[in-house]
Order: sequence, then structure tokens, then C-alpha cells
Amino acid sequence: MELVNASVVSLDDRDSVAVARAASVGIARLEAVRFRALAQLSRHRGGARSVVQEVAFELSLVDNHAGAMVAAAEALTTRLPRTLGLMDQGKLCGFGAMKVATATAWLSDENARAADVLLEDRLPGRNAGQVRKAANHAAISVDREGADRRAAQRREGRRLSLRQGETGVASIEVEDGPVEKVTAAYRRIDREARALRAGGESRTLDQLRADVALDLLLGGQGGAGERAEVFLYVDLFTYLGLRDEPAELAGHGRIPAGLAREIASGPDAVLRRIVTDPLSGQVLDVGRDRYRPSAGLGEFVRVRDRECRRPGCGRPAQACDVDHVVPWQFGGHTAAGELVDLCRRDHRLKDEPGWGYRLAADGTLTVTTPTGHSFDSSPPPLHEPRPEGLVGEEPPPF
Repeated sequence: MELVNASVVSLDDRDSVAVARAASVGIARLEAVRFRALAQLSRHRGGARSVVQEVAFELSLVDNHAGAMVAAAEALTTRLPRTLGLMDQGKLCGFGAMKVATATAWLSDENARAADVLLEDRLPGRNAGQVRKAANHAAISVDREGADRRAAQRREGRRLSLRQGETGVASIEVEDGPVEKVTAAYRRIDREARALRAGGESRTLDQLRADVALDLLLGGQGGAGERAEVFLYVDLFTYLGLRDEPAELAGHGRIPAGLAREIASGPDAVLRRIVTDPLSGQVLDVGRDRYRPSAGLGEFVRVRDRECRRPGCGRPAQACDVDHVVPWQFGGHTAAGELVDLCRRDHRLKDEPGWGYRLAADGTLTVTTPTGHSFDSSPPPLHEPRPEGLVGEEPPPF
């Protein structure tokens, strides 16, 4: 590898492009091998839904991407052989092949093969956006009546999604909404943003559109009348401005100290006492002094875990089920040491054949896949573990 890297350093611009192109050809061929392997795994499992989670573990992917890869693998090895053949020739990358699989997923096997034939000469040399458009056009061409039904089904599948971004930001998106409503909504937001801009606002149009959209979603007044509980974990000294340790927002991750203080000092903030082990930083107790009644044990588990405990899943604990690691009917106990937060999908996964879950005394959850591979997850400490001699030098987080 060092020899290869050294050779690349000596390339001129023309040769650099040629090597990058050759590498892309090789990568496409390897991706074809990976798709065939994933399809074979799915066949071994009888098409079980848990294959997606198994692939997510083994390839370190988020579940949505793993699911798309498994679906594409099954389609490419059965309904789209010519598209897979283009990958074997290095003429189509895996990302482009997944676009074809998605665009033709609603077709019958016969029509998918017909679209595959149409696309064979239209895909080489196209980027992912062009591949998607070509695949959509081919799918509509081979089943025009089905395309009408498909459009209706997609509109029925409209949904709202939340995507966590970099530090301190996130995105919200209406997916597969009726195009006329989405367009009308955007125009209203844009109109109000432009009116504010014309009135002397210093914010950019992009900022104003985002702020107007969020204000509208929160009731038109910036959310003054709305409450939604989020878990913000911040050290007391940081909250008081005496230290600048990063805080943690459940479901999002670490955020800077200044942003944490801004959120915690908002007019609707509700502060709660969180007692941690001074050595490990793990949660020991959740304060009960707040404006709403406590949910007891389930609330403690949610605050402790912060997110779904299945390794790789970041769904906030507030949206999860509190579940027994050892099922109740098999001797499990309703105690903090035997309960974890699992989102609904991973709650169901636990009951799939071949999957094993074990919770250690220190809170480490070990998940074993049907192939015998194990993956661990532990809630990260709320502060860095401290040597015993320093335990008394500063108070624990609240």
C-alpha cells in the first residue's frame, strides 16, 4: 500500500485522473461482489427483516442505508441482471445501482426486467442524478397504469423525518408530500421571509425561510405555547459558566458549552437534578423536582440510557420502549439493572430467531447476531471518569 501511495504522489494531472477512473472501475466491481454476498445472506435467512440489522452491524451502516443495500442486492441478483452486469464491467457504481433498484421497486418482476433492458445502454457514463431520472423514465415507460397507482401510493406514504446534523443543528423534512401542497407551503414561507427581509431584517433569506417554517410549525409565535421534552445533560459548573465542558443533547450528541447554556437558560427550560457516580460518570438517580409527575422507574431508565441501546441506533429514549433484556415470561425482573430502552423496531428485532441480548452489571448491553458476532453498547458517562483522589474536589452534575 505504501508503494501504491508513493506512486500516486508522482502522477501528473492527466495520470491522476486516469488512476482515479481505474480505481472507480475496481470499486464498482467489488461493490457488485458485495451485493451478491448480501443477497446470498438474505436467502440464507429466508428474507427475514432482521437481515437489515445484521448487515448494519457487520458493515457499520445506519439502518436505512443497510435496508436500501439489502433491497438493492435482492433486486440486482434477480430482477436487474443487466444493471448488475454494468457493475461487473465497472460502468456503474453501487450508488447508481441502488437508484435503479429504488426506481423500479414497484414494478412486477417481468416489467423490472423490461426496464433493465431499456437501461442497459442508458446508464454508463451517467451520474447518480441522471441514473435516477433514466430509471424513473424507464419504469414509467414499461408500466404506465402502474405509474399512476405508484404515484398515489407514494402520496399515501407521506411522512415527517428528523435528521441529526453536525454539532447543534438538525433537519426536519416532509418526505413524499403531495407536490402541490409542498410547493404551496414553500411559496408561503418564501413570501413571508421576503416580506420580513423587505422590512429591514438583517437575516439572510435562507435563514428567514428556516425561521419562518419553524415558527409556523411551533404555533406561529416561535413555539411560546408549545412544550416538548428533550434531555440536555450539562455539568453544573458548565451551566454556571465556570467551565466549558461539552454537554449532550439526547438523540443528537455533544454540543458546545455556550449552546448548552443558551438552551438551558431558555424561558421554557425545566432543570432537573441528575446524580452521577463521581468515579464513572454514570447516572445513579434522577431528581423528582419538576413541574410534571415522575414516570418512576421507566423515566430513570430513559434518562440513564439517553438513546436506544441497540448499537448503532440513535433514536432518543423518549421515543423508545423500556424493555426487559430477559423476557418477563422467562424470568426477567422489572428492575433498572434488567431494563433497557429499545426503539420499536429494535424491540421487535430482539424477538427474532438467532438474536441474543445480554446486559452486564456495569450496564453494557451485548447483542449477538445469528452468525455469532457480538456488538456492545454502553451509555457514555455524563462526565469523564475521575480518579478517586479527585472525587471530592468538585460537585457532580445536577
